[in-house]
Amino acid sequence: YSNTPHTLFTLLILSSHTPHTPYTPQTLLPCSSNSMLGLTGTKLGCSEGGCGACTVMMSKFDPHSNRIIHQAINACLAPLCSLHHCAITTVEGIGSVGSKLHPVQERIAKAHGSQCGFCTPGLVMSMYTLLRKRPQPSMQDIEDAFQGIAKARIIYYIIYSYIKYNSQNVYCSDSVQPLFDPEEFLPLDPTQDIIFPPELMTLSKEPVVSLRFRGERVLWVQPSSLTELLELKAAYPEARLVVGNTEVGIEMKFKNQLYPVILSPTNVQELRNIQFTENGMECGAAVTLAELGEVLREEVEKLPNYRTEIFQAVLEQLRWFAGRQIRNVAAVGGNIMTASPISDLNPVFMAAGCKLTLVSKEGKRVVKMDEKFFTGYRKTILRSEEILLSIEIPYTKKYFSAFKQSPRREDDIATVTCGMNVVFGEGSNTVQDIKLSYGGMAPVTLLATDTCRQLIGRQWGEDLMEDACSLLAEEMSLSPSAPGGMVAYRRTLTISLFFKFFLTVQRKLAQENLSEGVRSDYESATELFHQDPPTGAQIYQAVPPGQSADDVVGRPMMHLSALKQATGEAVYCDDIPHYENELYLALVTSTKAHAHIISIETAEAMAVPGVVAFISAKDIPGSNKTGPVVSDETVFADNKVTCVGHIIGAVVADTQAHAQRAAKAVKISYEELQPVIVSIQVGSHSLFSTRLPPAVIHDLDWILGEIHIGGQEHFYLETNCALAVPRGEDGEMELLVSTQAATKTQVIRLSLGVPASHVVCRVKRMGGGFGGKESRSTILSTAVAVAANNVGFARSYALGRDTDLYLEQFTIDRCWDECITISDFSQRRARVELYNKQHRWTKRGLSIIPTKFGISFTVSHTAGQAGALVHIYTDGSVLITHGGTEMGQGLHTKMIQIASRTLEIPTSKIHISETSTNTVPNTSPTAASASSDLNGMAIYNACQTLLQRLKPYKTSKPKGNWEDWVSAYFDRVNLSANGFYSFETNSGRPFNYFTYGVTASEVEIDCLTGSHKNLHTSIVMDVGKSLNPALDIGQVEGAFMQGVGLFTLEELRYSPQGYLYTRGPGMYKIPAFGDIPTQLKVSLLRDAPNERAIFSSKAVGEPPLFLAASIFYAIKDAISAARAESGLSGPFRLDSPATPERIRNACQDKFTKLCPPPEAGTYTPWDMRV
Repeated sequence: YSNTPHTLFTLLILSSHTPHTPYTPQTLLPCSSNSMLGLTGTKLGCSEGGCGACTVMMSKFDPHSNRIIHQAINACLAPLCSLHHCAITTVEGIGSVGSKLHPVQERIAKAHGSQCGFCTPGLVMSMYTLLRKRPQPSMQDIEDAFQGIAKARIIYYIIYSYIKYNSQNVYCSDSVQPLFDPEEFLPLDPTQDIIFPPELMTLSKEPVVSLRFRGERVLWVQPSSLTELLELKAAYPEARLVVGNTEVGIEMKFKNQLYPVILSPTNVQELRNIQFTENGMECGAAVTLAELGEVLREEVEKLPNYRTEIFQAVLEQLRWFAGRQIRNVAAVGGNIMTASPISDLNPVFMAAGCKLTLVSKEGKRVVKMDEKFFTGYRKTILRSEEILLSIEIPYTKKYFSAFKQSPRREDDIATVTCGMNVVFGEGSNTVQDIKLSYGGMAPVTLLATDTCRQLIGRQWGEDLMEDACSLLAEEMSLSPSAPGGMVAYRRTLTISLFFKFFLTVQRKLAQENLSEGVRSDYESATELFHQDPPTGAQIYQAVPPGQSADDVVGRPMMHLSALKQATGEAVYCDDIPHYENELYLALVTSTKAHAHIISIETAEAMAVPGVVAFISAKDIPGSNKTGPVVSDETVFADNKVTCVGHIIGAVVADTQAHAQRAAKAVKISYEELQPVIVSIQVGSHSLFSTRLPPAVIHDLDWILGEIHIGGQEHFYLETNCALAVPRGEDGEMELLVSTQAATKTQVIRLSLGVPASHVVCRVKRMGGGFGGKESRSTILSTAVAVAANNVGFARSYALGRDTDLYLEQFTIDRCWDECITISDFSQRRARVELYNKQHRWTKRGLSIIPTKFGISFTVSHTAGQAGALVHIYTDGSVLITHGGTEMGQGLHTKMIQIASRTLEIPTSKIHISETSTNTVPNTSPTAASASSDLNGMAIYNACQTLLQRLKPYKTSKPKGNWEDWVSAYFDRVNLSANGFYSFETNSGRPFNYFTYGVTASEVEIDCLTGSHKNLHTSIVMDVGKSLNPALDIGQVEGAFMQGVGLFTLEELRYSPQGYLYTRGPGMYKIPAFGDIPTQLKVSLLRDAPNERAIFSSKAVGEPPLFLAASIFYAIKDAISAARAESGLSGPFRLDSPATPERIRNACQDKFTKLCPPPEAGTYTPWDMRV
């Protein structure tokens, strides 16, 4: 819709022209591409720009530079109305399985870089966009492109290895037998890329006109001139200016904010200008962070170093500012005007004394960005009718630094961030002026004015440093209950970061003969973070000579869905084509942890357009009690809630947006109850009582202490999803669910009051599981089924984001010996000790850890068994169904390999469609790493039954082929068979067998900030005779990286009232690409057959996760070296995860002594660690 009759809103998605789009200002790109074009390749993982699964390429013609610009963006934050004259390329647009793959898609699939595949389209489009800009990217380019992609379990190094084309100075992967042949890959041919639509180029050259979009609640205006923008701001003083939607979009979705008028100034040239003056660079407020970085980088390369230190500081902050997709759209002015107290850039701008030009309809004024600019939390001195026009970033006089410390280095919000600037008298080291600006220490960006005032006139030396640290400790105080927590750590960081600045300046002064030099063992404290290019190796046992080429067991076979995942054609639950009259469901959940429900008011919710019904406990036709094993939970809370997030009811509406809007409008009154239990300490001091026999106690050496190990979120990118379809007869219900436990999902029968035979659960694939979709998915699917039963179709998606035994071969000693060898452990230990002698403020640590993991379902009466159904069709094709579910681990691929070997036919003749309860009933959950063992043997048994039936035909026609033999059907031979397998009773012997592994890891910690680098990891894993080395190595690498998250990054942080703060990628950080060990070696133990599982293999999946404890203990080893510098020795407590906060606090020194932690019990903490 346009405010000028002759102007069309024009957007090209692939080659589909969509003028006059009927969508509203709140319609985001993924919603439109799915419903409008049926393009489901772009996945929604978080809806806040934090995971990258929704990455697409946005292309537009810039008439001012006369060039086409390609950018990777987060579709989940891109309003459709912001894409006027843009071309959007999704993963479907660059290649498909049925036509031709793009080389990026081919490489990521054939190099085993796709597991669950849910984020694979995002990876593909990030790399594709990079190659459109730089056909020969460097390793740094690749790392930068992948910063915005959140990955929990993936074959990291293989992605790095062969997705890169002819990149310069990049990682190479070695293996005894290659996992794939890169010579088979299609070459990159840029001439075959999609061209920018000529129509858009023509339209982009026409005069700019304003656009206006009006929705049910929001007016979006894109003015064409500064004058029009200022007129609009005067008319709508409370209107928000939006460029990238990276802040407002999140506020509207997750904070229930509503902005009735949004002004998009992207076409106002005055806000897009960048120009240089004699004082520095003047940058328009609507310039994106990516554009700012490119211009600054060019200036740094041209100008003398001493003039560009502020520019370099901005670049260093941008290096870690969100992901590439965010930087491509987020504006400089938005970062300033958001007024976030943890802004990465505002402390830099404040310390640099940047000038801001403000403008309104009444005129223009210039203000300095100083301690008066921010007037309160998220508030500035701007008047309501004013806008920020530009910022002037000055050249420097030599001494300027910026620092950011965050829980995760890449794509993370700051814990503390700062900009530091000092000016000396001519030819001296006497401080003439100094500015120390901090973020994360107050509701606003702060200048340490008292400290700075007392340092002026002082000489830059040890005495100044000591006094400055004491002054900062006093001035940078925090309430023990301050939002964000980590009070002692944050206070210590203000001092530690100043110390880094002090050393950096001292080193520069020494180069000018104005100061003593920095001690050699202190030098590392002045270095900016850098990481060497990654290297690694994958080692596995080749198949024996003479094994048939058709026998793929033991070969590194590609995941069967990998190509479809790389092209976006793999179908997940939310990709299923919509049913006619399909409705959508949104949950209404408790905001209290422990309370009685007094009343539920739904009138406002029911008045929302498109709302059909509100469903609660009273609407359940059967029982409100449910549970995957024991019915000890409620489907909907009935009078009482027992946790924040407890489902109270659900709204059903015609669209997801209407359902979510209405759900937020439901008003619930509570009577809060005590206690609110969020930790073991609060709940009970004697939940666990362990008593050892006196003889054992007498014989042991005791070290008494306490360690807490934090929990870990099931962070699959595809959140729980369910589609319920009432069949209209006899209460039948069909469920399409993203679940690991199809049979457990049939628990909905209790709520519907029907037998299990009336409920069919189907699972195509999942976008990750990790156990969270084994039992918790049943709560959602039951709620959806109840709603569907009452009103028709209902869908819910994207929960917003929460003695035989001892005869087996014992191989841990062999794993240990090989790990010692391939990690070069003894020499590495010597190098670590030498490094630690030479460096005071960075330390290295080394650890080697074994693991022994039992394979079994210990609940023997319900699990530890599997069924399979194998059909042979008259054309020779084979269809297999089994009880396991595919969540990216390659289970279906392995099952086809097993059937291929057993039937002695190529894998191309075998197909697995889905898992369903009406083909294989009473299935065990896909869990406990036992699914290959159980389902593989069930398939083997079914295939053996079929081979026995075909044996007479094979005997009579020994030179015949498979198609000849299956003609047995015409003799009335049944070519369908089911198979069954179960573990032996585990009475007195809980595990079927054990999986073993050993890992050695080396790390480096920054003793001043608590950050760490994973330098080296060598893993040796006993997986028996691997069914598929590529999949097994991927599982080892993925589980290890998930363990890295468990032991170093991922924290569940609750408020004392039971509210979970860490509910999405904004605050809950899983490992990123930069967390991969710089050198990673994975070796599958050779000549280690396991006679207790299918084809002598062993389970893999969960067993390698604990091996990441080697990173944790290597960190602790490094901390021990740091503590020794302060005269501390002996045991010390380090809780898991070993976050930067815990590492820094454990590295006790003179700086931590200045900031002691508040005394427990004297305050209410902001958060509780669980």
